[in-house]
Amino acid sequence: MPSKAQEAAAPAAGGVTLPQIEVSGAAATATAPVAGYVAPVAASGTKTDTPLIETPQSITVITRDRIDAQAVRSVEEALRYTPGVTAELSGFDPRFDGVRIRGFDARPSQYLDGLRLLRQFGPTSIEQYGLERIEVVRGPASVLYGQTVPGGLIDLVSKRPTRTPFGEVNLSAGSHNRFQGAFDLGGPANADGTVLYRMTGLIRDSDTQIDHVRDNRYFIAPAVTWQPTEDTSLTLLARYQYDQTTSPIGLPAIGTLLPNRNGSIARSRYAGEPGFNRSDVTLFSIGWDFRHRFDDVWSIRQNARYLNNRVAYETMYGSALSADQATLSRGALLQRESSDTVNIDTTAQARFATGPVSHTLLLGADYRQYWGNYQSWFGRASSLNLFSPNYGAVIADPRAAPVIATNRDDRLVQFGLYAQDQIRFGNWLLTLGARQDWAQTIQTSQLTGARSSANDSAVTGRVALMYLFPFGLSPYVSYATSFDPVVGAAAPQRGGGGFEPTRGEQYEAGLRYQPPGSNSLISAAIFDLRQTNVSTRDPTYTAFQVQTGEIRVRGLELEALASLAEGLNLIASYTYLDGEITRANDGTRGNRPALVPQHTASLWGEYRFQEGSRLQGLSVGAGVRHVGALYGDNANLYRSPSVTLADASIGYQIGRYRLTLNASNIFNKEYVASCTGAFYCYYGTGRTVIGSIAYRW
Repeated sequence: MPSKAQEAAAPAAGGVTLPQIEVSGAAATATAPVAGYVAPVAASGTKTDTPLIETPQSITVITRDRIDAQAVRSVEEALRYTPGVTAELSGFDPRFDGVRIRGFDARPSQYLDGLRLLRQFGPTSIEQYGLERIEVVRGPASVLYGQTVPGGLIDLVSKRPTRTPFGEVNLSAGSHNRFQGAFDLGGPANADGTVLYRMTGLIRDSDTQIDHVRDNRYFIAPAVTWQPTEDTSLTLLARYQYDQTTSPIGLPAIGTLLPNRNGSIARSRYAGEPGFNRSDVTLFSIGWDFRHRFDDVWSIRQNARYLNNRVAYETMYGSALSADQATLSRGALLQRESSDTVNIDTTAQARFATGPVSHTLLLGADYRQYWGNYQSWFGRASSLNLFSPNYGAVIADPRAAPVIATNRDDRLVQFGLYAQDQIRFGNWLLTLGARQDWAQTIQTSQLTGARSSANDSAVTGRVALMYLFPFGLSPYVSYATSFDPVVGAAAPQRGGGGFEPTRGEQYEAGLRYQPPGSNSLISAAIFDLRQTNVSTRDPTYTAFQVQTGEIRVRGLELEALASLAEGLNLIASYTYLDGEITRANDGTRGNRPALVPQHTASLWGEYRFQEGSRLQGLSVGAGVRHVGALYGDNANLYRSPSVTLADASIGYQIGRYRLTLNASNIFNKEYVASCTGAFYCYYGTGRTVIGSIAYRW
């Protein structure tokens, strides 16, 4: 489906669209629309608008055109064709975007417009229709972002106002009673164009492949840009999102991954109670992006956001399977969450030369504060026959007689100072970065008054060297570190000291190739990534943990992207991950880490018939993706087999109307995406078909 950037650039219906970055015609930036699949610049790896061919780190940019062409339902689905990323390990879960990068859980390292999203168990799923692009940074990124997991991070970039007026109305319907309406419009708000606006919204009413699990959403995102001069701009970004969803409940391994005397448990089976399956989430945020250029050398930028999350959650969980292998013993869980997050990131950038050496110097300070209250009550509940469910049981409120209760206040404060210099001498590029962080985490029980805290400081850094050949080849080597605070303490018998942050360390060598005059990009990287200070069970005082664990992941990533003038868009990727638990106290040493497939691969192609063709206006696309076998747990007890899935799309442009039909897992292959425990197995997403009609002006 063509983007608004493409439509603005097209000379006539069906005409060839040349690569274009920003509708206004200004220099390429990492927030502007991109025509096609190949973004020339990205900011997440350096916090400057740096060409990808000059960025010495593995980064994938998923453009709006690519998202639209594949008609994905979530950020998690948009990552299907990205190297180094494993997604959809719990099937389709509308609550979260559960993603792993280079073998490590990336839910704690999700960002929106360069600022971290925080919430218990991972951020709320952000509506993908409100995004201009998704940037995936692979490898440690603490030097610019502070505490992050070593595998990398995901930065979601919001749609922003453009100088060209436009509008879109989109209606879609699909599998599982899915109905959705969306709109996106904007342009200049005054005669001289110093004020621009954009308004994006969506309403969805939908079921999912699991009975009684919903995916309903209300979303609105206004944005305003004030640019009184060419050197100064202020963009205000806000969003409101209200979700009425339900939790997919893990099924027993016996009957999904393992044989069951009664046969296989249905993929659509819901193991909870329809009357006790609530997940209402309200997300509100407002912030700004301020930029000012003083002269040809110095400029400043400040990103800031306040975000509020409210969650009301009620669900069931399985705890035992009876001898008949049909009756599941269940428990009830009720949760309430509320949190507020403030992020401020301020940078000063200087571009200058010292003799034959040019510099892009970045000096930054960021501040992050999170306040949250988390309440949960575990209670008893009746059992359920998984092969002949008789719903309707009355579930007692777990708050009345909880088996386990939690009422905890959480607070996180982090402050960081960082510096980066991108140094160029001839064809050599040297990137140096260093950061000092101070972080405090506090947890206070409202039930017992118990308080645990950790005060951490950490120094992280990065050094990378790249050479730019004149024929478009850019090899590089890099070294980077990361840190992530851990709340907890050792056994009193060991002194009871607080835990140290986990540490990440990575060596990477890679190359990028961009043939001159071609809108394509080929990337390759090999890496050795380690995480230390991993918490494992204390072998002597088993009720506590010690930080003696270590995980190592070595790998290879290949990626090719192309948007050719002939109307062909291509994506190809391959990932090899060699993961190992190198130190542990729980008998898992030498095992493969949980949820780390050894091989993943994907291929997607889309062709749009050009002007002069008898099929002008028609587009067709097809893709195949493979996920290798993986273990769901570190003990390597539950192994999900490999799976290969196929996707397809077809579209037709009639004037201002665009008709599309997309299908994922077109052969409806049934498979177990993961089993993280005896009662936490999840089927992968089955066939999903979505048809849509869009009107654009």
